[in-house]
Amino acid sequence: MVDVAGKAETKRRATAVGRILFANHEVPKLIKSNSLKKGDVLSVARIAGIMAAKQTSSLIPLCHPLPITKIQNNLFMESNAVRVECTVECTGKTGVEMEALVGASMTLNTVYDMCKAVDRHMELKDIKVVQKSGGKHDFSL
Repeated sequence: MVDVAGKAETKRRATAVGRILFANHEVPKLIKSNSLKKGDVLSVARIAGIMAAKQTSSLIPLCHPLPITKIQNNLFMESNAVRVECTVECTGKTGVEMEALVGASMTLNTVYDMCKAVDRHMELKDIKVVQKSGGKHDFSL
């Protein structure tokens, strides 16, 4: 693990995004009408992403457990995709990029799991950190 003892605590924030593209053009209609057998895809996926972000240090070796203060995990329907934006905040000595990435990724994995009965050719795309603030290196895409 990286020693962060000498670092100052600052407000940290990161946002990760991603998309899941559907091969079957009926899937967005099924999601919108809440007609899939596994239930409300967007609500379940949103909660799954939040839960995953909170467990990041258990999933990624040598990742520090962080005192997360806020997770905002939003899903957006597109014509043939679902887009996620996962923002994580904390006040701590190390950043929350991994928490945002894990949250966004697990959100999309949950959408895949809930829709796989009707579309086995979905594709997860463009998962990346688009914003980071706090600490030494801030950026925004």
